[in-house]
Amino acid sequence: MRAAGLTSGKVGAGPGTQAPFKVIIPARYASVRLPGKPLLEIAGKPLIRHVYERAQATAAEEVLIATDDHRIAAACRAFGAEVVMTRADHRSGTDRLAEVIAARGWPDDILVVNLQGDEPCMPPALVDQVAGNLAGHGSVGMATLAYPIVDARTLFDPHVVKVVTDAQGYALYFSRAPIPWHRDEFHDGRQALPPGGQHLRHIGLYAYRSAFLTRFVAWPPAPLELAESLEQLRVLWHGEGIHVGLATEDPGPGVDTAADVQHLLDFLHRGQPGSCVTPDLSADLNS
Repeated sequence: MRAAGLTSGKVGAGPGTQAPFKVIIPARYASVRLPGKPLLEIAGKPLIRHVYERAQATAAEEVLIATDDHRIAAACRAFGAEVVMTRADHRSGTDRLAEVIAARGWPDDILVVNLQGDEPCMPPALVDQVAGNLAGHGSVGMATLAYPIVDARTLFDPHVVKVVTDAQGYALYFSRAPIPWHRDEFHDGRQALPPGGQHLRHIGLYAYRSAFLTRFVAWPPAPLELAESLEQLRVLWHGEGIHVGLATEDPGPGVDTAADVQHLLDFLHRGQPGSCVTPDLSADLNS
């Protein structure tokens, strides 16, 4: 199933090559819905370690963890990750990325992938894909991914972000509402998945050119962004583009609430295809 206008985005560096990029994993302790989330133990390891191992399996030339919390920093350094300490007053992980870029003095054309610290099942292939997607679309400073929606429950869930694009795969709008709205299919409050595979679930994985990210964080929040609580709408509000690639696979569950932790454990227990969390066997090996 492929939505009109979207491609996998595997372009930009030439056949068999991958455009160079870096990964930054933002992590904070003071999550409103799940405090201490990066340090939650999943299969014998802290959640943030699973995310880091996903990043290490990509083609990234450098992987950093950005945090303002010394507990997270200590845990990450214990398993060998490079940590960059950042300010505590950032509104989002994107602002944290911009601070790292400035502190490191990276050139304007560096590609940076924001791999959120609560995505332990993000396939490494998608991290490579979103970086390649941005490399292949030089007219924009930001790229992301989407995946077809296959059930009505997902389509009408306000916690699932939807995206619509133009014929070339550039984002027209992101929303928590079911978009596009089918006048005939959805009349009288009907909640059904229309035929044709036109609905896309946005995957919260982003690639940026460093110069664009520096500009982005200097803009104030936009009205649409505040209404939907979706940071990427700030880009569209300012008339800039976001390219959306069709993800080559469906990522596993992220962790945002306590219920999501149980969902992740159930996902792993079922042995879902692409299950990415691996247990820490060091205790057994050393016993």
